[in-house]
Amino acid sequence: MESEPDPAPRASTATPQGVLLPLALAQFICSYAASNMNVAISNIAADLGTTVSGVQTTIAVFTLTMAALMIPGSKLTDILGRTFLFRRGLLVYGVGALIAAAAPGLGILILGYSLLEGIGTALLIPPVYILATVFSPDLTSRARAFGAISAAGGIGAAAGPLVGGIITTAISWRAAFVVQALVVGIIIIQSRKIVDPGLQGEKPAFDIVGTILSATGLFFVVVGILQASTYGWFRASQDFVIGNTVVIPEGGISPVWLFVLIGAILLIWFFWHIRSMERAGKEPLLHTRMFQNRTSNLGLITQNIQWLVLLGLSFVVSVYVQTVRGYNAIETGLILTPATIGILLSSMAAGRLARKYSQATLIRAGFIVTVAGVFLLLLLVRETSPVLTFVPGLFLVGIGVGVMLTSSVTVVQSSFPEEDQGEISGLSRSVSNLGSSLGVAIAGTVIVSNLVTGNLGYALALVVLVLFALVGLAAAFMLPVSPVPRSPEPGPDLAR
Repeated sequence: MESEPDPAPRASTATPQGVLLPLALAQFICSYAASNMNVAISNIAADLGTTVSGVQTTIAVFTLTMAALMIPGSKLTDILGRTFLFRRGLLVYGVGALIAAAAPGLGILILGYSLLEGIGTALLIPPVYILATVFSPDLTSRARAFGAISAAGGIGAAAGPLVGGIITTAISWRAAFVVQALVVGIIIIQSRKIVDPGLQGEKPAFDIVGTILSATGLFFVVVGILQASTYGWFRASQDFVIGNTVVIPEGGISPVWLFVLIGAILLIWFFWHIRSMERAGKEPLLHTRMFQNRTSNLGLITQNIQWLVLLGLSFVVSVYVQTVRGYNAIETGLILTPATIGILLSSMAAGRLARKYSQATLIRAGFIVTVAGVFLLLLLVRETSPVLTFVPGLFLVGIGVGVMLTSSVTVVQSSFPEEDQGEISGLSRSVSNLGSSLGVAIAGTVIVSNLVTGNLGYALALVVLVLFALVGLAAAFMLPVSPVPRSPEPGPDLAR
């Protein structure tokens, strides 16, 4: 993490509020982008002549791009400068939004939304939190800044489905991307108030090989899982062809495992690479000590699964109500509103709860409430059941996830000293986005599979999410119960 800048250059013509506004708006729009696409699945598929599976891939690759590049983005912040990377990230994001708005087909939508918006987010989010630290002279103001930024992220994530549904129904799903580009333009203008004192000390080297290995490894794992909707999980339901060559014939092992194997090999290579760089006295993309803290590792598992369940459930419910029940975008957004209300209510109470209960207790309680919510969705919702049957389950899931989001982040980041906060913060956000990507890929693949239809596909996808939530609960019970000493509460990690 970069050294603290000298007090003198910290002074700026901008007020702390003037600096905070563009940072909070940036967090808002990135959170909004991650949650508003689900409600427009049917509209996008029909307009672009693609399938629900194609839109699923687009959403999964967006969160995957952020997961793969968040750690490199953190490193580049120390190398290229905070405001420089923040503005360049916004520019990339804005161009991506405009390309997505004009996309004539799925390929261009993936280019604009999944890749460029994902890259832009990975570039601009790390500077947001570092700039908030730089321009906060004491711990109290720093905690207040983090709280405001996280609150903006929470509002963006919560408002995404409903606002996206309104825009899609009233105008078009394309207009939702135009709105994003307009907001980004406002943020760029507002960011001119930020006068960054610049980096102090020697700049670290950038680990290109580590970046390539980690990014491609994660890519193959997630994209491999997405193949299950086409080829099945275990045996290939059709020939897997590359070019004109049949790599795996119908009836052979599913290509899912070929992709996952390649991804696993690349990730093992990545860990070997960063360990070798450390031994040689060089600066790796990520230090191996980030994975040597048991408490942090358990916290990362719970953090990953929280987002897996939340984004997986949002995708499953959205697909179900649009393809099985025939609801439009705004109706889908309204159905998901109980979950977003639950997240906001529990997140607002997170600070008070943390003063009464240990972080581990809150994470355990959150998983228990979340599992109860998913069970209610399984028990109450049928193809012909009233819309109100969605409310109790989704609200409980929102309450449960909101309770534990902040606690998991606190457990992870409090496990390391101040000098490691930049690195563990990048890893934490990467793990959160990976969870989102896996949720859409795994649970989404079950519901869009050709092997199951209607309520059966919906039920099986929810069962998968329950199993993952139980793994998260098991990890939570392995966490130490006593509160971990920590820096001021950063607020809920709703924007990852």
